[in-house]
Amino acid sequence: MNTATKTVTANELFRMPDDGFRYELVDGELIQMTPSGGEHGAVVINLSSPLHQHVKVNKLGVVCGAETGYKLRSNPDTVLAPDISFVSAERIPASGIPQTFWTQPPDLVLRFINTYRIRRRALSTANLVGARTILQDRWS
Repeated sequence: MNTATKTVTANELFRMPDDGFRYELVDGELIQMTPSGGEHGAVVINLSSPLHQHVKVNKLGVVCGAETGYKLRSNPDTVLAPDISFVSAERIPASGIPQTFWTQPPDLVLRFINTYRIRRRALSTANLVGARTILQDRWS
């Protein structure tokens, strides 16, 4: 019996048809992300809104939401999507914000982990090597 799984690339992940789920890619393996609960959503919006306003008013860069992917490794590819991220203005490419995944880690990452829902690779935020700040909030 062959139990090998197909390695997926970042390009394939980006072009996947919408099936109603979110995915991350860790070392070429698709990781399906389950929807978050209400508390999670409230925490994310209550932190991202003032952060976005501060960044916008001071022209510091861009704040991105949970659907934003960052390609952090290649061959095999790793693409992660934190709950909230920030990329400073000086690190935004001259061509502007990419239409596909960012090809560099963000300057700030916020990922919220509900201890009830920890599962395989849930702590993959630690894979955001190169992010200048990693903040994690755990609640039970």
